Amino acid sequence: MTPTVFWIGLGNMGRGMAKNLVLKGPLDNQPLLVHNRTKQRSLDLASQLPPGKVTILDSISSGIRQADIIFLILSKDSVVESAISEILTHNLTGKLIIDCSTIHPTTTTRIANSITSRGAQFLAAPVFGAPAMADAGQLIGVFAGPSASVDRARPYFKGVIARAEIDMSDEPYGKALTLKLIGNTFVFNMVEQLAEGHVLAEKSGLGTKYLHQWVEQMFPGPYAAYSTRMLSGDYHTREEPLFAVDLARKDAGHALKLAEEAGVRMRNLEVADEHLKEVKEYAGEKGDIAGIYGAVRREGGLGYENS
Repeated sequence: MTPTVFWIGLGNMGRGMAKNLVLKGPLDNQPLLVHNRTKQRSLDLASQLPPGKVTILDSISSGIRQADIIFLILSKDSVVESAISEILTHNLTGKLIIDCSTIHPTTTTRIANSITSRGAQFLAAPVFGAPAMADAGQLIGVFAGPSASVDRARPYFKGVIARAEIDMSDEPYGKALTLKLIGNTFVFNMVEQLAEGHVLAEKSGLGTKYLHQWVEQMFPGPYAAYSTRMLSGDYHTREEPLFAVDLARKDAGHALKLAEEAGVRMRNLEVADEHLKEVKEYAGEKGDIAGIYGAVRREGGLGYENS
């Protein structure tokens, strides 16, 4: 019998992941149950899919009662823990909870223990990739937890919402989140370096056009994409950030805490986080990680906006 699947969280990443699960996942024509705190996002998802492919639920509890497999991808630790608290009020025997959120490893471990103590399976499964990769089903999934949980979850990932996976079967749950946080520091450092390079190119007289061409040739992919977002002004004109400043600072804070606990200093990340702080002060909640470019511009005597 095909498991009933429940999806919680339709943010920038969750929307694309849920859509691909409906279109390419092993649901056997069963509707995907979905819940989002802002119901309009659930309605928007349903409008993009054939009729009957999604069932919108008004509460987490209504989905838990019906589902065999539950996915979560939520914004931060406190939001995940709130959802888990509601999940724990139900009979969870035999269910599988898959958390794709980016949270601190100790939060994941605590959640996993509470879930498994109730007779359910748990899988830590954060994902790497931008929202465009989520839309295209090209994410990289990271699995940590018992191999039985990994095997049960795998059909919903590679070829559905992900193009590849990093398998940490039978490793502690927190390892997946440790990798996710360290991996995200590479993104912060990339954005910081691009921002500094483009500001230097502009102020030295080289011009950003030639540096961008070099980036496209040397570092196609994420580097070129972020360079384009900076030079096009996307970082300050879009209504909804792709990687919101508050979430970026949350991830940076978790990574810096991990480093401190390990006796390591991440100086590059400290610089990027200071610039993210300036992005928040200037742009508020609409600030995007690519706004680091605006912060570096101001630091160099230019305007935040490049237009």
